[in-house]
Amino acid sequence: MVKNIALDELDRGLLHALQVDGRAAFSRIGEVLGVSDQRVARRYRRLRASGTVRVVGAVDGRRLGFESWSIRLRCTPDAAVSIAEALARRSDTFWVNLLSGGTEISCTTIQRTAKERQSLLLGRLAKTDRVLSVTAHRTLHRFVGGRVGWAGLTALSPEQAAGIEEGRAFARHAEDEEITLGPGDDALLEALSRDGRAPYADLAAATGWSESTVRRRVEQLYGTGALFFHLDVMPVLLGHRVEAQLWMSVPPAELDATGRALTWHPEVAYVGATTGPANLMANVVCRDDAAFYRYLTESLGALPAIGRIETAPIIRTVKRFGAVLPL
Repeated sequence: MVKNIALDELDRGLLHALQVDGRAAFSRIGEVLGVSDQRVARRYRRLRASGTVRVVGAVDGRRLGFESWSIRLRCTPDAAVSIAEALARRSDTFWVNLLSGGTEISCTTIQRTAKERQSLLLGRLAKTDRVLSVTAHRTLHRFVGGRVGWAGLTALSPEQAAGIEEGRAFARHAEDEEITLGPGDDALLEALSRDGRAPYADLAAATGWSESTVRRRVEQLYGTGALFFHLDVMPVLLGHRVEAQLWMSVPPAELDATGRALTWHPEVAYVGATTGPANLMANVVCRDDAAFYRYLTESLGALPAIGRIETAPIIRTVKRFGAVLPL
């Protein structure tokens, strides 16, 4: 259950620190914020218990050769909720949203093979008579989301953020190393998707491995880029009560520059380049309708390459981050 909770400067600093490093030691965060590690730990437990904050371990499917797809469905009014919930139960989906008047669904899916993609799009969804239309576009690049954190959480000074970065729990290595998932990784990744800060003892119990083996495998998966830790924050915690998805059309020559420009917008929680006529998709969060209107007319209006925008309010998020792929 989500509880109402008021944030202070310490809470916001903690959230930003966890965005920089989801498994940062409370002692490191406390040192950077100038408070005790016990105080940091209490604040984190309070935020997590509120149901609005969690750290999740997530798979970067592209490092493993998987495909990421953005799917949009139009359904009959009586079916949208049940179909969205069915999609949310799948281990290969995340960010399942009900849009507009409740007759549209959007979700992201990771598929290991073309056969899996065809099974979902041409099999299960196409054969559901209450699904009126399906569009799917390949995600080619992420500008914000996943490894790249939401600018709306910025609270630390550059020096403080660097202090968290320097004490990162795991080192990043060259990401050209070949990496594949093996036996036992499914249990490890499932446990991390539930709690990205789970102690090694808990991860060892979930996998049947020793704590030292678990630590080595987490370090290896993280170091090669196959695993990352994501801070999942419900926007309502920060006073943002309007969420929407945007589909934008940008000339190919301006796509990269426009996507990079959007990374600086604190309203943008996600933005990625996709195939299809709308080649830039974003999720934005604003305090209210007036703020959303200002964002559309002023911030987006200042980006001349955006030729067309389609917007759809998110009325319910059925599933957030933390998708785990079965082996």
